[in-house]
Amino acid sequence: MPFISVHLAGTVTAAQKAEVIADLTRSMVERLGKPAAAVQIAIHETPLDSYGASGEPLSARMAPPKEVAPADEPR
Repeated sequence: MPFISVHLAGTVTAAQKAEVIADLTRSMVERLGKPAAAVQIAIHETPLDSYGASGEPLSARMAPPKEVAPADEPR
């Protein structure tokens, strides 16, 4: 019985999860000959502030850039 664990940084929609589950199940059936009923899939979502890379949380790395006022405009 295949058990597939998917870890994602951030969140996805329920529809996206359903598509991933269907795709992975179909792959196990087609490639390994496993019955679809035996395929188990768990999707784990980790908030961006709870996952880090290169020494900082992903929430900081993926934050939109701060706007900087042009030098000739008052702040």
